[in-house]
Amino acid sequence: MDKLISDQAEGLRRLLAPSGSRVIAVTGGSAGAGCTTTVVNLAAALAQQGKDVLVVDECLGDRSVSAMLGGMRNAGNFVAVMRGQMSVDDAAARHPLGFSVLAASRANREGQSSAQLGVVLHGSADIVLIDAQVDQQGHLSPLAMQAHDVMIVTRMAAQAITEAYACMKRLHYAHATAQFRVLVNNAQSAADARTAFANLAGVAGRYLTVALEDAGCITADARMARALELSRCVVDAFPSTPAARDFRQLAAELQYWPMRSAMSSHTPYLAPATVTAAQHADQPSAQHA
Repeated sequence: MDKLISDQAEGLRRLLAPSGSRVIAVTGGSAGAGCTTTVVNLAAALAQQGKDVLVVDECLGDRSVSAMLGGMRNAGNFVAVMRGQMSVDDAAARHPLGFSVLAASRANREGQSSAQLGVVLHGSADIVLIDAQVDQQGHLSPLAMQAHDVMIVTRMAAQAITEAYACMKRLHYAHATAQFRVLVNNAQSAADARTAFANLAGVAGRYLTVALEDAGCITADARMARALELSRCVVDAFPSTPAARDFRQLAAELQYWPMRSAMSSHTPYLAPATVTAAQHADQPSAQHA
């Protein structure tokens, strides 16, 4: 009976879901928040659940998605897609875990229109995960701006929470973003993660009038580091560990998130000078974050 209800629910979800890919931009306030690790593990978990997943790798370098997976540096052929020479499905590199990766460096994105970049998001993938690069002014790329959701990854430490708030503040003033999803990484317990989220949501609501939605948490797990040493992800290498289970739960739940309009359909971002002035208008002290 449970399986019948589950199958009916899945059929109804597919019937009611909008056509096209669900696009999620993943970013964070600091380099150590675990954004790239989150993207890779989430992609693997979604693929295990039968989803066609495309990972767009904007943050190229030694710790990029492509580098983390081993043997996939500068994966795919982004330039060919921009030139109309290849489809996204043909250009992206296929990982053995069942998802595709397309590296999109800043140099290759520059000079492209939003419409050209949008082609990347209109392939056959059910879900597109963007390991999003944020510039010094707090702007997402025109590609990441076409996401339906922006997920902020943060750790439990006070400094990490403060940096996550600062990241949301910059994105809010840059793109008029009024809603974020927050994933608490490296959490000692779900209760601790909920407390951290509640505190962050309170500050964001009070000072920015920004709504936060709880994306859950990823349990602190020593096997995460070991998986990275093996150029693998914890979902694949150590599937029975707490972190792997958390990623699978997040993958299952995000498929039911309400589909919002893409950010690019909202108010255009402000000029950097205006952003700076606005940021100083309501700067809360670090202790509130």
